[in-house]
Amino acid sequence: MDWDKLRIFHAVADAGSLTHAGDVLHLSQSAVSRQIRALEESLNTTLFHRHARGLILTEQGELLFDATAAMSRRLDIAEARIRDSEEEVFGELRVTTTTGFGSLWLAPRLPKLYEQYPHLNIDLMLEERVLDLPMREADVAIRMKEPSQADLIRRRLMSVRMRLYATPQYLAKSGTPEKLEQLATHRLICQNVNAFQVSAGATLVRELMTYDVASTLTVNNYFGVLQAVLSNLGIGVLPDYVIEDFPNMVRVLPDVESSEVPVFLAYPEELRHSKRIAAFRDFVTEEIISHRKRLKSEG
Repeated sequence: MDWDKLRIFHAVADAGSLTHAGDVLHLSQSAVSRQIRALEESLNTTLFHRHARGLILTEQGELLFDATAAMSRRLDIAEARIRDSEEEVFGELRVTTTTGFGSLWLAPRLPKLYEQYPHLNIDLMLEERVLDLPMREADVAIRMKEPSQADLIRRRLMSVRMRLYATPQYLAKSGTPEKLEQLATHRLICQNVNAFQVSAGATLVRELMTYDVASTLTVNNYFGVLQAVLSNLGIGVLPDYVIEDFPNMVRVLPDVESSEVPVFLAYPEELRHSKRIAAFRDFVTEEIISHRKRLKSEG
């Protein structure tokens, strides 16, 4: 099959429109249409159902699109390997992690990484959904559980626990609870137990709710929980790593915490020799070692 026709087919299937594919490929709609028609003739099949709202792949088209998508991913991997310089770290690195960890721990530390590698371009994807690394939805992931996907290199970075925190201003106004039963007179800020989160956090929240908490504010990520706590709205359930960057926060009920949550860094086996992956991995590891040393010295 003609590689150029396959490239055009993939763009059309991805865009669902001859016009949009033409814009991406910098070709006219008629040129794109001719190439698709020629490909269909060479395969003696119909690849698209055409209707007023756009194009839909036929069963045969789906089969071909699966193949071209796999080819595209392999080409991306090859390009990443080729572009990784032996002397310099540059190019795009797609990093995925949770909204809370990415916004509260990782993003504030990225200036140091950019100082070391000013030509690195990071695409930071913050979401609770676990992206498929072998399928190249991302290059590297930091997750709150050990990844189960095959063909991944994984490294345990640290452990996290969910604890209770509030601002000095809130506690001065509303009082500091000394036992769990006293949470009933406070507002609890946390993730909804039905929201996508680590099970340890949901388990702790369920336990706290058994103490007849009268007022709650639920947010679907820890960044939102932190902002509400900083606004003196109540006592928040937050991961312990936030305290390093918000030292004035007060830990409430120090004996109350979740079970341990492991944090893992993972990336595809195929990117084992990537200079960008190595630079990011080493940077995160060094930041965590520094974090542990600070905690030890403070203890």
